[in-house]
Amino acid sequence: MRASTGDAGTGDAGAAGWSAGEAGQERQASSRPGRRGPRPAGGATISRVAEAAGVSRATVSRVMNGSTTVNPQLAERVRAAARALDYEPSVAARSLALGRTGTIALIVPDLANPLFQGVLRGLSQAAGQAGRRLLVAESNEDPHEETVLALEARRNSDGLVLASPRASDEHLVALSARLAPFVLLYRHVPGSGAPSLTVDNAAGISAILAHLTALGHRHLAYLAGPEGSAGNAERLATLRAAAAADPGLRLTVLACGSMFDDGHAAAGAVAACGASAVLAFNDMVASGALTGLHELGVRVPADVSVTGFDDIAFARYTTPPLTTASIPKNELGAQAWQRLWALMNGEGGGYDVRYQPRLLIRDSTAPLRRDA
Repeated sequence: MRASTGDAGTGDAGAAGWSAGEAGQERQASSRPGRRGPRPAGGATISRVAEAAGVSRATVSRVMNGSTTVNPQLAERVRAAARALDYEPSVAARSLALGRTGTIALIVPDLANPLFQGVLRGLSQAAGQAGRRLLVAESNEDPHEETVLALEARRNSDGLVLASPRASDEHLVALSARLAPFVLLYRHVPGSGAPSLTVDNAAGISAILAHLTALGHRHLAYLAGPEGSAGNAERLATLRAAAAADPGLRLTVLACGSMFDDGHAAAGAVAACGASAVLAFNDMVASGALTGLHELGVRVPADVSVTGFDDIAFARYTTPPLTTASIPKNELGAQAWQRLWALMNGEGGGYDVRYQPRLLIRDSTAPLRRDA
């Protein structure tokens, strides 16, 4: 991914912020005879900028790091010398001086899932506008690997965003002091101290369920997501509660996963269970199921209705276009940056947000065939 970097802006500090000792040092530096001759090979150095501006190396360092304690006229002289010499400060040295890396980190369960690509785009764009780089890693749905990655990423960044973490609440709370500052996406963990941006999974799956039952479907199959997914647990609990409250509603839960191949592999079980409608954990699973059912000669939606969740970009281009619940993926990434930036600057992370999914009815669902 393209990295963005930027320097902090310099303030307009008055002469009062410029010490007499510093002034004397600059007068002494400017009175030294300058070296003449051909420009040495290689890039410009802080020493060459200091010599060209007639100041000390320490002053150049303060100006390049955005310090407001340097006399404004002197600071401009340093910047002019740096521009003339095409000088770029060392990122590593600057990080050591400021105690910051200029980098934030994002940990996701699976980068192949377009849901997280939307979050990645929103977070990357927002952080890039603030001159910060983004470090990205995936845990491959492994809670242990997720912990190792999160701790390592936090040591090499100024803040962390955990998207759909698979670790338990207790484990995340125990790690919270070592991970701070961090923000949680698609997960709320009481006691962690981290602001959270979540999706109302119960409301989203309930809207899909209401749509299907209104079409006359009474035997439903749920293609379950990863065991460690909090979103999967919430959706499954909502469906089971609805089935328990309605004796005429039958729910078949089929172990599946989160990716296209998982949905494709589950198509046979869907056809065998006799359900007239399928609620997939997400759009990737639903897309795989569409392909698998087609290969088996099962027509969607004439024989079986299929729904997804998330509204990833190509959900509208499947055959047929997929009925799903839409969530604001890019917005989640941008909001995560705003909260992380506040935490990194010693401010509060703001209030938790719970987004309401929006039902999008497309052509993958239809009324139950009464002759089925």
